Amino acid sequence: MTNIKRPEWAQKTALMRDYYDHEWGVICHDDRQLFEMLSLETYQIGLSWQTVLNKRNAFEAAFHQFEIEKVAAMTAQDVTQLLQDPAIIRNRRKIESTIHNAQVVRRIQHEFGSLDHYLWHLVDHKVQRVVLAANEQLPPKTKMSEAAAKRLKLDGFKLVGPVTVYSFMQATGMVNARL
Repeated sequence: MTNIKRPEWAQKTALMRDYYDHEWGVICHDDRQLFEMLSLETYQIGLSWQTVLNKRNAFEAAFHQFEIEKVAAMTAQDVTQLLQDPAIIRNRRKIESTIHNAQVVRRIQHEFGSLDHYLWHLVDHKVQRVVLAANEQLPPKTKMSEAAAKRLKLDGFKLVGPVTVYSFMQATGMVNARL
C-alpha cells in the first residue's frame, strides 16, 4: 500500500501509518471492535491518538481483549489494580467509564439486538461522507455527532461528547473522511 494518500496526522509514525492504512475509516459492524474503539476514543480525551495507540496492547490485556461481558463484570478491585498499571492510561474516571459503558452495551445489545445496530441507526445505517474544500481541515465535531453524543448520553454512556463521538464515527467507518 505505497500509494495511499494520508492526512498529516497519519504520516507521523509507522504505527499511525499502519493504523490509517488498515483500520481507520474501515467500516466496522463487530460489537466487540466497536466497543473497543469507543473505549479507546474515550482514553484519547485530552491526549493524542499516538499515546493511545502506543498503549493499545496494554489496554487489550487490561480489559480482556474488550470482550464486553468480561469488562462489564469487572469490579472496584479491578479498577484499583488498573490504577497501578503503568502500561495503560491510569485515569480513574476513564477506567470506570469503560466498565460502565460495557454494562450499558450489554443492555443495548438486549434492547436493540446489537451494539452495531444501535450505533449505525444513529447514521440511518448509511456511511456519511465528508466533503471538504481544498486545504480544509476536518471539523472536530458536527451537528450529527452532537445529536449522536446526546443520544449516547441519554442511553447511559459516559465520556461520549460530540468530539469523541465524531472521532469514533470516523475511526469505525460510519463517517467516511478518508482522503
